[in-house]
Amino acid sequence: MKKSRLWKYIICLIFLAMFTESLSTRTVIATGVTEESIKKAEDEIKSQKDQLKSMKSGLTDIEAVKKQLKSKKADINSYMEELDSQLTQIQGKIDDLDSQIEEKNTQIKETRKELETAKAVQQEQYDAMKARIRYIYESGGKLTYLDLIMSAGGLDRMLNQVEYVEALSAYDRGKLDEYAGTVEYVKLMGEKLDSEMELLSQAKSAAVTERANANELLDTKEAEMDKVNGELGTKEEQAAALEKAIAAENAEIAALEKRVAAQKAALTASANASRRTFNGGVFAWPAPSYTRISDDYGNRIHPTLGVKMFHNGVDIASPSGSPILAAYDGDVVAAGYSSTMGNYIMIDHGSGLYSIYMHASALYTSTGASVSKGQKIAAVGSTGRSTGPHLHFGVRSNGNYVSPWNYLK
Repeated sequence: MKKSRLWKYIICLIFLAMFTESLSTRTVIATGVTEESIKKAEDEIKSQKDQLKSMKSGLTDIEAVKKQLKSKKADINSYMEELDSQLTQIQGKIDDLDSQIEEKNTQIKETRKELETAKAVQQEQYDAMKARIRYIYESGGKLTYLDLIMSAGGLDRMLNQVEYVEALSAYDRGKLDEYAGTVEYVKLMGEKLDSEMELLSQAKSAAVTERANANELLDTKEAEMDKVNGELGTKEEQAAALEKAIAAENAEIAALEKRVAAQKAALTASANASRRTFNGGVFAWPAPSYTRISDDYGNRIHPTLGVKMFHNGVDIASPSGSPILAAYDGDVVAAGYSSTMGNYIMIDHGSGLYSIYMHASALYTSTGASVSKGQKIAAVGSTGRSTGPHLHFGVRSNGNYVSPWNYLK
């Protein structure tokens, strides 16, 4: 074989090798798109599918709950406590679902933005590749890689041309890799958006189901309480039973105040003691957006028993799950459950002033925490001795209940 033909053969082999190199060796795929970002998108899609499965399996089995409650009917107190516990659990699920819905709405906005950006990059890369191909085509083949190599006048110049062609082909392969990566990323972003939309839809549907479950349990509780009240006898006898329950509730509250007073006395003896004092400010309305008073403070005719009784707080009618706010800055001295008060919170505002929030479906603070005026501390419910969702808001000053209206306006 002649020397010139041998060199041409070698150069052709180099040329073919450059164009048959695998595209799978790319690391950087496109501006802002890497193997890592694609892997992250794939993981997020898988995570959302797992969330969807978990959400479907985590819904409350209301029939199983009612069956469990039925087994406790022999002991009405145990029955009511278990029912309230189930209501609290359902409210927790509703809170989680509402949080997921809010989070997913934000994620969908971000994913849509990422998808639009990726599509714009994809179009730019596609247009650039078309322009490159058109240029080569319109040159009539005179500027092909092989023509550049073969047009060299000598071996040294030929080797220089090989290096130049190698750089050009690497550039073209890089652009092709970038485009392929962007196409893959656009596809993944579309899948991610679809999975987020499905998860959002399922979360909304699950929230509706759980709210329906809560309402069904509330109806069950109301019917059972009506039955219990009917078994007590006359309305006067029912009123006496209610007075007894309220007396027990007041004793529990008074015991809490006594305990707090003892703790403050111990702190006062310390050199570093700092005592909270009430500065006389106006309370925040504890049930935002809801102002209907279903039962006011003071001596009045009981709304269902029709007998004269003293009501130690203000009942604010509001739907289950709606927020309860701290009326003023203070320290949480109690956050727990009572058979009469249900889920409740008691806040010490200093100077012997306390605010109390009863019948909550969920508590968002705990004993020992400090809270600020207007902070969300609980959700409205109907736990404890209650026949419908509302907030019972009470205020105590120096060991006695006082009118909340003295502080609300």
